[in-house]
Amino acid sequence: MKTIILSFLIILSSSCSVHNNTSQLNNIKRKKIDKIELKEQTRGTNRSFTFNSEYLITVLNENTSNSKVSSSDWENIEKQINLIELSKISSFTAPTTGHYSDQALASTIIVTSNGKTYQSVSFDAGNPPKELAHLYKILQQTIQNKKTTQ
Repeated sequence: MKTIILSFLIILSSSCSVHNNTSQLNNIKRKKIDKIELKEQTRGTNRSFTFNSEYLITVLNENTSNSKVSSSDWENIEKQINLIELSKISSFTAPTTGHYSDQALASTIIVTSNGKTYQSVSFDAGNPPKELAHLYKILQQTIQNKKTTQ
């Protein structure tokens, strides 16, 4: 009798766990990302990369160029953004401070989701807060891929 009850509880428990995971995935899928921007600047350089589901708009100083963003690149960006709690993005700590004295480009990541904007703290280009490291890497890879195909 105890085995039957124990088995029933295990099945019920795992069923609830699967339901919770499915609910969390559904919540993640509901986040709509309008655009994401990566801005990098120092005294002599101003770079801006704006991603949306269709295009990457690159501004280097005052020169602008556009390129298509593949659906797989956009999906990778969206997946990574959905792993981040956007309301906390401004509280993530930069690991280094070279951008304070122009030793590095000052970078920020700005995410617009459902019409609301979330901005990270400034960080040294190439060295984002650990919570943004994977997203930063994906953005940089996408930018590099567009450079090599142009």
